[in-house]
Amino acid sequence: MTIFYNGNTFKYEMENILKLFYPVRRFQHIYESREYPADEYVSIDAAPAGDSVSDLSVTVKKGDFFRTLKTSNHPEADAEMECARLLYRILHELTGVRPQWGVLTGIRPVKWVQRRLAAGKTLEEIRREFEQELYITPEKIDLSFRIAEAQREILADNAPKDFSLYVSIPYCPSRCSYCSFVSHAITGQKARALVPEYLDKLVKEIAFTAEIAREIGLRLRTIYIGGGTPTALSAEELRQVTDAIAACFPLDAGVEYTIEAGRADTITREKLQVIREAGATRISINPQTFEDAVLEAIGRKHTGQQVVDCYELARQMGFSSINMDLIAGLPSDSYEGFCRSVDKAVSLDPENVTVHTLSLKRSSALFQEMSGDEDYSAVQKMVEYAYQALTSAGYEPYYLYRQKNTRGNLENVGYAKPGHFGKYNVYIMDEIQTILAAGAGAVTKIVLPGDIERLYNYKYPYEYISGFDDILAKKQRLKILL
Repeated sequence: MTIFYNGNTFKYEMENILKLFYPVRRFQHIYESREYPADEYVSIDAAPAGDSVSDLSVTVKKGDFFRTLKTSNHPEADAEMECARLLYRILHELTGVRPQWGVLTGIRPVKWVQRRLAAGKTLEEIRREFEQELYITPEKIDLSFRIAEAQREILADNAPKDFSLYVSIPYCPSRCSYCSFVSHAITGQKARALVPEYLDKLVKEIAFTAEIAREIGLRLRTIYIGGGTPTALSAEELRQVTDAIAACFPLDAGVEYTIEAGRADTITREKLQVIREAGATRISINPQTFEDAVLEAIGRKHTGQQVVDCYELARQMGFSSINMDLIAGLPSDSYEGFCRSVDKAVSLDPENVTVHTLSLKRSSALFQEMSGDEDYSAVQKMVEYAYQALTSAGYEPYYLYRQKNTRGNLENVGYAKPGHFGKYNVYIMDEIQTILAAGAGAVTKIVLPGDIERLYNYKYPYEYISGFDDILAKKQRLKILL
């Protein structure tokens, strides 16, 4: 599909809106031209007039469908969003699809609520804005309000000198078809050969980070070891990481400590014992689905029963706070199959269940396989079922984020039993706390008054190893900023 821009450069928002309706389409962008193709195009026209825009016009042509919407006299600062609203209305008419988050394309809807509450707006005023200006459905507005309320106590407990530690293990036993994370199949000879040197450098970065945190006077609140799949490492390699953390950071009783045990084909009693001895307070055992055919379709090398076995083993070993991830909209999954997975998770009774909606990342193998337009209704029904089933079972939604190219323009929601909200998840999604990160692909987020500065580590293990001195030099900046 080709998008024409005349009198404007509104590419960012226009492409975002188009992706809500056509997530796997590719778009061509042409500026200052009216040589439209006969069959299919979008035209965005704006006529500037000082500090305002005298005329805005959006046209969509697709086969026999042809529609133009116009408006005028908008402040220049609002012109792009107004075009987004016009385009949304036309595409809704064309496709019959109503993305439930409306024209809101940001990844943190709950922050919109919190910022407006902090500015003195009432819930009624926020609801009116969300419905009338952003076209968000009442169900999603209610969800945002509910999560904002659930987070209040955690957010109020955060102090300026608090921080969290994130440690990246960028390895997996194999790559899932939907994955776009920086991770390597650890079974590959080249990847496996780099692990010892990678861990050696990682341990040094952990120690360097701890030293800086002590110099600045920061207080550790949460630790999160993720990836990748941390349990793709051997028990001995995993202990190398947890021992480094224990040696460098104070693991007080109040520190939340999460380790993603992840995939069932990586979990053993020996690795769980390492995690227990490290003092981790939360772990993740992530099925994504309990449907064996779907697991096979996405490249997982385990069965649903193996997930259950790992979960029961973790319970036997004394783990009392376990998260399970599920994904709505996986290839070959059905509404009925997804509902069975939700019901299975509820029957196991973990303290946390995170329900993701599949995001069609352009760098994933799955994206390359998909084409054409799609029906969102099945995925929306999956997400709605999960909400009803989990809240009925006593789980509270407590954090939410969205990703680009998510099926149905939907969201990822963390649910938890009372007393088991994952603080790290709230901190990182609300961006109210500094996150010091170590490892390949890790991003340190420095929260400053009115701003966030990011320090990016090299993405891949071989880059991380070769550029390690640069990473440490860059981290010295923390002493200036904090």
